[in-house]
Amino acid sequence: MKCYKYAALAGAASIALIANSASAQDSGNEAADDAASVDATSRKQDSSGLAEIVVTAQRREESLQRTAIAVSAVTGDDLEKAGVTDAAGIGRLVPALQVQPSGGTTSFFLRGVGTQSGNSFAENAIAFNFNNVFISRPTAPSGVFYDLQRVEVVKGPQGTLYGRNATGGAINVLPNRPELDQVSGNVSLEYGNYNAIKASGALNLPIGASVAMRVASQIVDRDGYLSDGYDDERGDAFRASLLIEPSNDWSMLLVGDYYKQGGKGSGLVLIPTDTFAAPPLKDRIGGSDPIAVGAIEDYAATRPGPPYCGGFGNIVSSGCVYTPRSDGYQDNVFWGVSATVEGDVGFGKLTVIPAYRRTEADYRTYLPGFLGEVKDNSDQMSIEARLSSNSDQALRYVLGVFYFHENQSADNYFAQGDLSTTRFTPRLKTESKAVFGQLTYDLTPEFRIVAGGRYTKENKSQATRSVAGGKPGPVNPPLGPIFTGDLTFEKFTWKAGVEWDAGPASLVYANVATGFKTGGFFVASPPDNTFAPEKLTAYTVGTKNRFLGNKLQVNLEAFYWDYTDQQITYVGGVLAGNGIYSNGGVTVNAGKSRIYGADLELQFAPTSVDLFGANVQYLNGKYNSLETANFSGPGNPIPTGCTVTGSRLANPGVNNARFFDTDCSGKPTVQSPKWIANLNYEHTFYLGEMNLKAGARTSLSSSYYLNVNFQEEERQGAYMTSDAYLTLEGPDKVWSITGFINNIEDEVIFARAGNRPILNFSVATLRPPRTYGVRVGYRF
Repeated sequence: MKCYKYAALAGAASIALIANSASAQDSGNEAADDAASVDATSRKQDSSGLAEIVVTAQRREESLQRTAIAVSAVTGDDLEKAGVTDAAGIGRLVPALQVQPSGGTTSFFLRGVGTQSGNSFAENAIAFNFNNVFISRPTAPSGVFYDLQRVEVVKGPQGTLYGRNATGGAINVLPNRPELDQVSGNVSLEYGNYNAIKASGALNLPIGASVAMRVASQIVDRDGYLSDGYDDERGDAFRASLLIEPSNDWSMLLVGDYYKQGGKGSGLVLIPTDTFAAPPLKDRIGGSDPIAVGAIEDYAATRPGPPYCGGFGNIVSSGCVYTPRSDGYQDNVFWGVSATVEGDVGFGKLTVIPAYRRTEADYRTYLPGFLGEVKDNSDQMSIEARLSSNSDQALRYVLGVFYFHENQSADNYFAQGDLSTTRFTPRLKTESKAVFGQLTYDLTPEFRIVAGGRYTKENKSQATRSVAGGKPGPVNPPLGPIFTGDLTFEKFTWKAGVEWDAGPASLVYANVATGFKTGGFFVASPPDNTFAPEKLTAYTVGTKNRFLGNKLQVNLEAFYWDYTDQQITYVGGVLAGNGIYSNGGVTVNAGKSRIYGADLELQFAPTSVDLFGANVQYLNGKYNSLETANFSGPGNPIPTGCTVTGSRLANPGVNNARFFDTDCSGKPTVQSPKWIANLNYEHTFYLGEMNLKAGARTSLSSSYYLNVNFQEEERQGAYMTSDAYLTLEGPDKVWSITGFINNIEDEVIFARAGNRPILNFSVATLRPPRTYGVRVGYRF
C-alpha cells in the first residue's frame, strides 16, 4: 500500500484599492494585531474574518499582507485539499505559473518568462528552492510536495535576496518543522480512478525539552492517463527533520530527504491537422499505441525521404525515422541534507544554511516525438549566510553571502532514426559566488524606502564529447574528441522602491528590480556552443488591503517588464564532434520582449462559514525581436507560423540538411495567456460536533502558444476546467472523509507541444483528464 499526503491550493489571494474609510482602518488594526500571533502554517477562517499568512519571501518572517512584493502563498492544508503531489499541481492553483514537463525535466514559466528544459545543459529561469535550498537541476523539483507548511510563488525578478537564475521569480517549498513538547501526527489515504493509490503520513516526536524529530513519507502509485501507459506516476519519498533548540535564542534544524521516482513518465499524443489523420485528442491515444503508430506510418508514406531511406513509404520501415515505443521509463533518485542554524546575536538574527544534494536521473522518453535516453548525475553543494536586523528600528536590513558548487556528469542520446542521431557526454562544473543586501528605512512611520543589490560572479566549465550518427546501445561511431570551454560571468543586480502605509490595513508600494539568468553552454562543438546571460528589468506598482472588518482582502499589482538577451531553447542544428550538423537542443540569445499586465487577487469571507476567492491575471507579452535558425535534416522546409527569411545548406557535399532563418518578431510570448482567472468558493455546514465542507474551483484561460514555432495546431485554445470536493470532518477535526472530482469538464489541455522533426508533425503532452476519488485522513 502506498502512502501519500495530498495537496492543493487554497482559494486565491487578493487585490486592492486604498482604504480611506475609518471602518477599513479599524479592520486593518485587527488584521495587523492578529498577524503577529498567527503560526506560519495557519490559514484559518473564524468569526473575526480572514486570518493572516506569514511568509518568508523577503528572507524574514512577515505577514503576506505587509510584504511589498507579489507573492502567492499556498498552505499545506490547502495543497492537501487540491491533491497536489508534484510541481505541475501548483500550476493549477497559481494563474501566473505555467508548468511544462519536458521528458524527464520540469520547466517553469512565470508571467511568460521561463526556459524549455530538454537536456542535461538546461537550467530553469525560475529559481526552485526546497527548505531554503536552491535546487539547480530541472529534473529535481519532484518528490517534495508533502507535509508542507506552504508553497510561496514569488513573481518577478529576484536579483537581490535570492540565488542563481531567478529571472522571472522563485518558487519556495517549505516543509513542516518539528515541534517541541508535542506528540502529533497524521495519515492520509486516497484511492481514485486510474487505480490511483496515494498515501502519506507524518509523526512528530519530542526528545527531551529541547529536541524534537519529525518524520514524514509519501507513496504515489497511479496508472497512466494515456492508452499506452504513459503519464503515470510512481514515487516513494521520505523525509526526516531534527530540531535542536538549546535556548530561546539559538536553534539548529537538520533535514534529510529522499525520493525514488519510477514509472514510464510523461507521454505524448499526436495533434490532428488537415493533412495528418491523428486520433482525436479526447481519446488520449498515446504515441506508442498501435493506432498512433499506424497514423504515423500512413502519414510517412506520403512524405518523400532521402534516397538512402528508400524513398516514399519506406522512411519509417527502413529505420530512417523511429516511431515512439512503449519502453519508456524513469529510474531517478534524488536526495539531500541541509542544516539551518539560527541565532540571536543581539542586534539581529544570524542564519547559516549549508546543504548538499545529489541527483541521479536515468530515463528514456519519447516526449519530443523521438527517442531520448538520458543519464545525468549531479552533486551540488551550497552555503548561505544571512544577517537580519531586528524589526523594531528605523533602518532594517538583510545582508548575506552565497556560495554554490555543482559537478555534473551526463550521457545523452537522442535518436530520430538512423537519419539523425546525436550522442553527447557533458562533464560540467559550475561555481557561483554572491554577496547581497537589502535595506529598508522609515522616513516617517508610514513611508519607507527600499534599496538592495547583489553582486554575482559565476564560472562554468565543460569537457564534452559528441557525435552525430549511430544507433541506441554501444557507441557507434565512436565519440569525437573532447571539446572544453570555460566561461565567467559577473553581474550586479539591484532593487529600489518605496512603501506607504495608506492606512492600518492598506499598503501601497512601487519598485524597480532587475534579475538575470547566467549564460552557459549547449551541446555543440566550439566555437558556436555558448550563450550569454539574459537580463530583465521590472517596473511594479501595487497595493494590498483589508476591508469590511477584516472580511474582504483586495490586492492589485501592475507591472511592466523589459526582457533583453532572452535565452531561447529549441530543437535546432548542432555541430557534433565529427563536424556534421545534426538535430539537437540549441540555446541562443535570440529574444527581446516586453511584457506588461496586472494581477488581481480577491478573498471575501462574508460569514464564518463562507469563503470566496478570485485571482485574475491580465498578461500582454510580445517579442520585439526573435530570430532563430531552424534545422532540417532532410532539407525540406520546417513548418512554422513565422516568416522564413532564407535558407542555406548545413553540410555542403555531405547531405541535404539545411538551416532555415526564421523571424518571429512581433509574436506573443509563449506560455502567456492574455487572460487567466481562478475562482473558488467554500461553504461549511455545522452538523453538531461535525463539519461538512463543500467547495469548488474553476480556472478559465484564453488561448496561448506553447513554443517559439508558433504553429496554430500547437496553440492551446481557450478553456475552462473545474474541481469540486465535499469533506466531512469529525469532532475536533480528528478524522475526515473527502470525495473529490477534478477537471469535471474532462477538458483536453496542452501542457507542452512541439514539432517532430523530419516528418514535421506536431505532438503534445496533456494535463490530467477528469479524475475523482475518496480521501480519508486522521490526525492526532
